[in-house]
Amino acid sequence: MAAIDFPEDLIELERTAWTAQQKGRLTPDLAGAVQARVTAFADESGLDRYTVEMGLKRVVRHADRPVSWSWSSTRRTSR
Repeated sequence: MAAIDFPEDLIELERTAWTAQQKGRLTPDLAGAVQARVTAFADESGLDRYTVEMGLKRVVRHADRPVSWSWSSTRRTSR
């Protein structure tokens, strides 16, 4: 997946929501605000909402991993 150039306000909004979620304080209003901004950015950028949302979560929640890293690369296969 290519890196997406997210606007700073969207990153900050997702960080706020992620912090609130980790503390058990995520409200429906905050979650709705994130979804609305994700949808707006997806429309503005011509990307699908799912791609935007997953990319944003990766930037905020997994900033220590390179963009080329993926969850599927860590799965084990049984023999």
